[in-house]
Amino acid sequence: MPTETTPDKINLAIFISGRGSNMSALIEACKDSSFPARIELVLSNRPDAKGLEAAQKAGIQTEIIDHKAYDNREHFENAVLTALKTYDIDLICLAGFMRLLSSHFITPWAGRMINIHPSLLPDYKGLNTHERALADGKTETGCTVHYVVPDMDSGEIIMQRRCPIAKDDTPDTLAGRVLEQEHIAYPDAVRMIAQKLLPPAS
Repeated sequence: MPTETTPDKINLAIFISGRGSNMSALIEACKDSSFPARIELVLSNRPDAKGLEAAQKAGIQTEIIDHKAYDNREHFENAVLTALKTYDIDLICLAGFMRLLSSHFITPWAGRMINIHPSLLPDYKGLNTHERALADGKTETGCTVHYVVPDMDSGEIIMQRRCPIAKDDTPDTLAGRVLEQEHIAYPDAVRMIAQKLLPPAS
């Protein structure tokens, strides 16, 4: 059952499409009683997303809204918006959610939806970030937490963490090291946003 926001915590909805490793990092962060957020909902557009099982094991409410069941993006997004109304959500965290959202969805959640991207934005928006960084001979990459806006990977940057690129790196080895930084950055960014959203302590 949905819970009510308490003065010291905000409620999160996490959107996933796969294993949800950044979701798991947020689950771990929320186990700390001093962390200023709780996870109210994990929502997936894929019924086979492995992260759903992890969320359920953690006692978190899950919803599956399969995009393939809808004949267009607007109908899918309307279904997601309707599902969200059941919950008292303060912040949406996209965590490997592999669907582009339109302004129809984003506008009602402007300033209350964030994403984590595996590059130092504005470099390498979109997919295949590690392959592209290696091909360009970069010596450093990282991850970015940013607000979601209709223009992909272009919202205001909240936080970045950097990661050196080794000469013998492959896309897979680099992805693994960047992911370690993502698991630090996302909880830190949520904490920062929660402190802005929560009323000041009396």
